[in-house]
Amino acid sequence: MAAKRGPLGRIRHGMLRRGHRTLRRALLMALVPLVRMRQVQRTDRLKIRILLQHAYGAGGTIRTVLNLCGHLAQEHDVELVTVVRDRQDPCFRIPDGVRVTVADDRRNKPTNRAIRLMTRLPSLLTPAGDASFRSMNLWTDLRLVRALCRSAPDVLIGTRPSLNLLIAALAPRGTITIGQDHMNLPSYRPHLRREILRWYGRLTALAVLTEVSRADYEAALAGTPVRIVKIPNAVPELSGSGPSPRDAKVVLAAGRLTRQKGFDLLIRAYEPIAADHPDWTLRIFGGGPHRDRLRKMIADLGLAGRVDLRPRTLDLPGEMRRASIYVLSSRFEGMPMVILEAMSLGLPVVAFDCPTGPGEMITSGHDGLLVPPGDQAGLTAALRKLIEDAPLRDRLGEEALRSVRAYDMARVGAQWQHLLADLHPQKPVAATTRVQAS
Repeated sequence: MAAKRGPLGRIRHGMLRRGHRTLRRALLMALVPLVRMRQVQRTDRLKIRILLQHAYGAGGTIRTVLNLCGHLAQEHDVELVTVVRDRQDPCFRIPDGVRVTVADDRRNKPTNRAIRLMTRLPSLLTPAGDASFRSMNLWTDLRLVRALCRSAPDVLIGTRPSLNLLIAALAPRGTITIGQDHMNLPSYRPHLRREILRWYGRLTALAVLTEVSRADYEAALAGTPVRIVKIPNAVPELSGSGPSPRDAKVVLAAGRLTRQKGFDLLIRAYEPIAADHPDWTLRIFGGGPHRDRLRKMIADLGLAGRVDLRPRTLDLPGEMRRASIYVLSSRFEGMPMVILEAMSLGLPVVAFDCPTGPGEMITSGHDGLLVPPGDQAGLTAALRKLIEDAPLRDRLGEEALRSVRAYDMARVGAQWQHLLADLHPQKPVAATTRVQAS
């Protein structure tokens, strides 16, 4: 746990944050002329450049962005710019037809002293409140700007707040800018929300995942020209064949071992089930900073052998086929891809109805079960209900297979194609590159 700051510490922290914000805005103003001079060259196929923090890593956002890239590449020229790369092979397959450009390749340590110094200096392009700030540095900033300064694309898409803010400020003149929000507005820290409200109105469009997020952003950005659209994630094609037979006595959960994912709530909720159904196992797959804390909780509650904390797996579909129930215990989400993946393999999903996503993805009692956010007793009751009622598990699982068809790539991809057609560069678009000092 981070130490609490006293009054003097809070003042210093606030001064550092304001200083960083001032330097960031000054840098953006200096970069505008450099980037805006790039002109879009019209061709028969749209040139789409998508910015992703780490295309070689694992996670729901990475998987869904790659999924979208593969679909768009069928009709357009798609370049995926990964801000960083620190491994040789990607966790997920790069789709055919997608060109990958690496801004900062970290597989080898730099030998140049100036570069080594810049890698030790904090990023100026990334807001301090963005979750990617700790993984960014000044050298990465320069490499990312270099990627943006190449030939201007017709369409520039960001996939997280830091990248959305960047393209809102620095997109070349005539380039359409589309921000994607894979979380939800209230989940961001206050100072990051302020930056979002300051800059997102300069985007051409903002794509959000749920109706709740669309309504939140429309209220927050009222009076700005940005077009806000709801386009959900598409369920990816998963390796293997066939859905789960739902005959294994396994409850499955997966994700980063952080506070957001609520595995501490899940473990406590599972304690009475472990006592009553010792032949069932809760398996949690994931890596992250809370591993030791969760392992200790399992031991303290006497759940060893009943709750199995495992490392992150690259074969989550296989683990789903070896389970009968999926459970999501998050405190907040955007639109959790793992729910769609579980439903596509015939698993009934028990989920906290947290903001946002689960309530729009699951019809409780029809294709899964929803529990009020943070309600541990409710989570226990819902899991117990499915564990003790095999026909109910099967009915919900079969309905989940039908419900998830609404998220097929063909349907979701058509929404993206419709948006791109509406925002075609041949039509007049508002400039999104003006930076104002405040």
